[in-house]
Amino acid sequence: VSNGSSGLNDEIPLSKAGMAEFQEKLRLQHETTMHKELEKLLTTAKGAEQEISKKDFEGFKNLFHRFLQVKGPSVKWDKIHKPPEDLIHPYDKIKAQALPDSVAASLNKLVVVKLNGGLGTSMGCKGPKSVISVRNENTFLDLTVHQIEHLNKTFNVDVPLVLMNSFNTDEDTKKILQKYTHHRVHIHTFNQSRYPRINKESLLPVAKDLGMHGDHADAWYPPGHGDIYASFYNSGLLDQLIAAGKEYIFVSNIDNLGATVDLFILNHLMTQPKDKRCEFIMEVTDKTRADVKGGTLIQYDDKLRLLEIAQVPKAHVDEFKSVTKFKIFNTNNLWISLAAIKRLHEQNTMDMEIIVNPKTLDGGLNVIQLETAVGAAIKAFDNALGVNVPRSRFLPVKTSSDLLLVMSNLYSLDAGSLTMSKKREFPSTPHVKLGSSFTKVHDFLMRFESIPDMLELDHLTVSGDVTFGKNVSLKGTVIIIANHGDRIDIPAGAVLENKIVSGNLRILDH
Repeated sequence: VSNGSSGLNDEIPLSKAGMAEFQEKLRLQHETTMHKELEKLLTTAKGAEQEISKKDFEGFKNLFHRFLQVKGPSVKWDKIHKPPEDLIHPYDKIKAQALPDSVAASLNKLVVVKLNGGLGTSMGCKGPKSVISVRNENTFLDLTVHQIEHLNKTFNVDVPLVLMNSFNTDEDTKKILQKYTHHRVHIHTFNQSRYPRINKESLLPVAKDLGMHGDHADAWYPPGHGDIYASFYNSGLLDQLIAAGKEYIFVSNIDNLGATVDLFILNHLMTQPKDKRCEFIMEVTDKTRADVKGGTLIQYDDKLRLLEIAQVPKAHVDEFKSVTKFKIFNTNNLWISLAAIKRLHEQNTMDMEIIVNPKTLDGGLNVIQLETAVGAAIKAFDNALGVNVPRSRFLPVKTSSDLLLVMSNLYSLDAGSLTMSKKREFPSTPHVKLGSSFTKVHDFLMRFESIPDMLELDHLTVSGDVTFGKNVSLKGTVIIIANHGDRIDIPAGAVLENKIVSGNLRILDH
């Protein structure tokens, strides 16, 4: 702000109050312009599509309003404390309690929810990630249905499966669900919201209409799994399940093959004292060096709270990653009260931290998408607890390296559940790192004539153009590196124990 004279040092700095007023005006301006743009977008649709978008946009306006209000980091580092021991219950103690005869009654109050919004693109697959085959031709979705069907038959109960789809996965998933019509599982779906991506410079939507195809496809995004509360509520399914006598949901990522219904945790949840009814359990597990970026549970303002790496001030990132101070991380296996979700959503008191996710679109345009994480709402629920579970309940398949582990003889499959083979002498999972030639599932499968025996494997690194023959056995630490232009064919029946293989090894048919 200048007083109009020509002197270089005559500028009058805005007072703190003046600056705050200026910023507030700017915020209001951004918000008003955004609301006008959203109204314009709504006029491009009719009927049901317009109604759904209206609900979505209400949620987006709320998120955008909070985004404009954010002033600096969402946590003060000196207020962070380790959670008190009585709020993180060890799984061993929970498992030591005998299951009551009424376990069927508890199961009848449970709903399993799987987060099914993701595509298989990072693994080179088209369509929903949940339809990638992971074991004996079974997909993630097949395994989930088998697990719940097994529960329903064994205990003669009705545990429904609910899939939270996104606009990316909904159509394909609904087609696939037809094959489960004769299974003993009631399956429901609802859709995550669809929010507009925002131009990083103008802070306005990129979309010109509500269209989803062609050039418009990348103008929209599903706003992270924290959206489950609003979209579940808006779908009407939440009320429907409460009316049917359901009390809790067990939520997990569909690609976490360790996230099965645990009867001991369910019983623990159901048997808390009446005056201390637990509304939220987060399963956490001990950190290893591979998990240093995972969100952790902390005590903050006398509440349990999820701390994600994105919220950590730069100066404290190394401290956050240390396994000594923050010993546990969130598996995203969550047990949540349906009545509490309804209450908190209606009161609008979830207040999940906003994750600002920058993206660059194909044309080079920089955009941001505002997201939230489902676990971040823990601070809003009453009597929330962490349960420190064994590592076996966290078995995510994010890469082809993970896929190799779950396809191998390290695990046995029983009624849709994978468990570590009893033949493996130590409980830890081997560290597997496959190079870029294995990234896409199709390429990965072409490179293995059969999945190697990995029962005694500790560490495997493979880089470059490498193939594996039938019945290969890998033990200890195995490193196979084919340099650029070279190729290594591991012969059928080979046993590699504590070996480094490099150079060129071709096996040719003659």
